[in-house]
Amino acid sequence: MTTTSTPASEGTQRGAPAEAPMESKRRGEQVTLGIFIAVPFLALILAIPFAWGWGLTWVDLGLALVFYVVSGLGITVGYHRYFTHGSFKAKRALRVALAIAGSLAIEGPVIRWVADHRRHHAFSDREGDPHSPWRYGETVPALMKGLWWAHVGWLFDIEQTPRTKYAPDLIADPDITTVDKAFPALVLTSLLGPAVLGGLLTWSLWGAVTAFFWASLVRVALLHHVTWSINSICHAMGERPFASRDRSGNVWWLAILSFGESWHNLHHADPTCARHGVDPGQVDISARVIWAFERLGWAWDVRWPKEKRIEARRMTA
Repeated sequence: MTTTSTPASEGTQRGAPAEAPMESKRRGEQVTLGIFIAVPFLALILAIPFAWGWGLTWVDLGLALVFYVVSGLGITVGYHRYFTHGSFKAKRALRVALAIAGSLAIEGPVIRWVADHRRHHAFSDREGDPHSPWRYGETVPALMKGLWWAHVGWLFDIEQTPRTKYAPDLIADPDITTVDKAFPALVLTSLLGPAVLGGLLTWSLWGAVTAFFWASLVRVALLHHVTWSINSICHAMGERPFASRDRSGNVWWLAILSFGESWHNLHHADPTCARHGVDPGQVDISARVIWAFERLGWAWDVRWPKEKRIEARRMTA
């Protein structure tokens, strides 16, 4: 069996490491990024009037749900809990599958995503954090500007997290570097796959068009904004029952759409924990999926929450 690599930023609750020279983002990457943010977001805005009139079928909804769940869990279980924090170990086939599934979310290649998130934990809500909403201060205007930066603005920053510093384990993994390099092809698969399936299932060109709209554009836009909301909303509001060195909070109304990622306070209090929603009533779909992988023998050494460890981090009244 093949084990996961140890995250380079293990123990992110300790003092922040010294920064490495930043990498630069090319102009072509900036333009491409803008297109992939603006077009799906425009589709999301048009979704409601489009649905009221025509062009929405059960095939569209089914494809959108399937692609949302697969790509969303690829981010939460794969990119985040597995590759970034090493919350469990996985067989080679599962490791590759998680990297591919996360790539279908079109949130960036796996190594880039992991490097950014490890850096976020190393400097959470302090100077050096790539997407803190408190970047500009604590006044209302400053926070509004900071929320925009944390939600989407940081993606356009020309400086990028040095991957060699924050994700050397993934760079050294030939399977993951192969998936990382295949990101453009996986983007096309994520966008065109629903259209092809929609056309085949309805045996019509119109079925392909509506599937592309709902299961590609709208699905990608929704998942993007849910993910970005963890960066912005969950660091500006929410309950904070656990002690952490930042302003991460639990936002319950994002829990289902984010597959449990919005129980963000415990995650920052105990980053390697495989379950983020540890209190009664806190639904954590990602943790349940990891549990299923463990039962199937595909994952092991899962870092489940331990009561003593959790209570040690709980804020006293």
